[in-house]
Amino acid sequence: MGGLTSMAKATGKGGEDQRIIEELRKFDTATICNVVATYGGSDICLTLYDAWYGEYYTDSTLRSIYPELGPLCGYAATAWYSDTKADNTKLDDWSLFDHIDRQKKPVILVAKQTCSPGLENRVGLFGGNMTTEFKSIGVRGVVTDGPMRDYVEIKPMKFQYLASGMTSGHGPLQLRGVGIPVTVAGMTVAPGDVIHVDQCGACKFPAEYLPDVLKNATELLRREKKYQAKFHESGFTLKRWKELAAKEKKDIV
Repeated sequence: MGGLTSMAKATGKGGEDQRIIEELRKFDTATICNVVATYGGSDICLTLYDAWYGEYYTDSTLRSIYPELGPLCGYAATAWYSDTKADNTKLDDWSLFDHIDRQKKPVILVAKQTCSPGLENRVGLFGGNMTTEFKSIGVRGVVTDGPMRDYVEIKPMKFQYLASGMTSGHGPLQLRGVGIPVTVAGMTVAPGDVIHVDQCGACKFPAEYLPDVLKNATELLRREKKYQAKFHESGFTLKRWKELAAKEKKDIV
């Protein structure tokens, strides 16, 4: 992959990781997807995932509930919820808080919901109380494949949700798993993965690649800015575009 990916195994620790996490909030999630996926001929793709089938980003079933908050980046904690059934194993609620407490901060909780047929769109699992609890122990946002509630109550907390929508209620629920790989809206996540979220969805990648993702994303934006500049030149025409295209090597995804 050349010099841009030579640091993949040399991830900075502690404060450096935190700096990178905050720097990545300046990028959109599409840019992060572009540099972690596999696109032939690109020297700034880390080739971590198959571009279509790598299960590294969420599909269109989720939406950003508070898009005005902008991009978000953090480390994944994972949970699995369902409606209550006698034959389901139920975990102690403290197990999730203990799991979150053990993760690097900031945390983005990725929560799988498996509900009985007909209940999928009626589970307002995450509300004001849970959001207050999670925020107090370092969670910045939740990615979940079900609805949430308490929109007005949560809004001042500046806590992001990527969810299927909103509803007002729910029935008895239970926590069935924590700290396990989960698949939410086509994105498969393990605890400790880095999650990037914006108005269009979420993307994941292993934390060891933090320095390379920042470096390659910065380079991708530089190339895109250069590529797009010609379209704003005075007197630009299709003929001019074709002339330039014949001379230039394609350098964006």
